Amino acid sequence: MQINLSRIQIREIGITEVEILTTYRMAYLTEMQGERSEEYQQKLKNELTEYFILALAEDRLFALLAEHDSEILSFGAMVLKKIPGDFNQSSYLEGDILNMYTVPFARRKGISAMILQQLLNEAKRRGISKVSLHTSKDGEKLYRKFGFSEPVYPVLELCL
Repeated sequence: MQINLSRIQIREIGITEVEILTTYRMAYLTEMQGERSEEYQQKLKNELTEYFILALAEDRLFALLAEHDSEILSFGAMVLKKIPGDFNQSSYLEGDILNMYTVPFARRKGISAMILQQLLNEAKRRGISKVSLHTSKDGEKLYRKFGFSEPVYPVLELCL
């Protein structure tokens, strides 16, 4: 399929389109982590659907998609979290980018960059002070091009 970038439409995903969020999250997870049992996949789909409905309703998440001739090519979302402040500011709003995903045949054409730019524009509009994400090796170059870097403070994790 030939993709004309000037015909790409980027739009917000609404609460009535939660199935889109769930479908693309499942595709992303399958690519990154491999197949799981049908039983587990169904359980996860149900829980993701519930999560997305509630997060959208509470304005704790916003999501975008890119379409070309009504075909969805790419997706990205941001989860919002309010955290306690410090001596500089009483509280902060931070964002976590959630599974940027582009269908395989549309990759490496600049569509993810278009989604990412719109996510960052919306983050600035909402007063988000910091955006973070987890990346695959394939995505790292894109994020670094947008200025993402290692955290200023050491980040430690403990998986429980």
